[in-house]
Amino acid sequence: MINSTQVSYFILTAYLDNGPFQYLYFMVILSLYMLIVGSNVFLIVVICMNRSLHEPMYLFLCSLFVNELYGSTGLFPFLLLQILSDIHTVSKPFCFLQIFCVLSYGNVEFFNLAIMSYDRYLAICYPLQYNTRMTPNKIRILIAVTWLFSFLAIIALLSLSATLQLCGNIINKVYCGNYPIVKLACFDTRLNNIYGLIYTVISICIPLILIVYTYLKILRVCFSGSKQTRQKAVSTCTPHLVSLLNFSFGCYFQILQSRFDMSRVPNVLQIILSLYFLILQPLLNPIMYGMGMSKIRNACKQVFH
Repeated sequence: MINSTQVSYFILTAYLDNGPFQYLYFMVILSLYMLIVGSNVFLIVVICMNRSLHEPMYLFLCSLFVNELYGSTGLFPFLLLQILSDIHTVSKPFCFLQIFCVLSYGNVEFFNLAIMSYDRYLAICYPLQYNTRMTPNKIRILIAVTWLFSFLAIIALLSLSATLQLCGNIINKVYCGNYPIVKLACFDTRLNNIYGLIYTVISICIPLILIVYTYLKILRVCFSGSKQTRQKAVSTCTPHLVSLLNFSFGCYFQILQSRFDMSRVPNVLQIILSLYFLILQPLLNPIMYGMGMSKIRNACKQVFH
């Protein structure tokens, strides 16, 4: 056995033998990363430069686009280097840094989607009181709490994992994950499991309850309201719902791969499932919100013209 003092690096074993396709994979991943960076940065600039978009919904969107850049940057540069490398190893400090980026990205994303659903709930269910309920100070507090809570929760999670004595250093993924490291522990991980359960309840169940509650209220108003109210709800909620469902599927695939035996699943499919929420979400959100919301679409046209 090897203890935690001897584990200075981890070996990532999920990489395929690229062979002649090595540079093709590199170009595909690089193109995706450039597309993610370009589209999200463009929409952040559009929202910041256009005064008509300095409204709560678009400020929350700006926070969402910043998070897409943050999460993809925590993965793609590392992935590009690993594709070109013949030895897929990562140092222990960098491994935990990557876990911090990936997990905090997921946490911020889910909380951001939750406060966006709350914002839509106030706009549709209480349109006359919207400006008094969603004040600039409240917007700043919601965004700050979303990011700070996510960072602090992940720091606490990783501080428990970093002190574990490990009996191995092999991770069957293309990037570092907290649960695969916990599974390498030599001794009891009860404390990690308890905190993981508390973290799951706070970071997933509470936002999910808020999202379900707000959409039930929105549906109630839509069914009892006018045609104009229904059209407004559909136009503003559709991109959010698509983004929420896409991210939920990605998280489900991630949990499925981490918690259950996937040895019978082809390696290519395992890689796709593990990368789904880190690639599809940052790609989909700029398209959904940039093309699906008329004010952003018109602001983009003004920039091009």
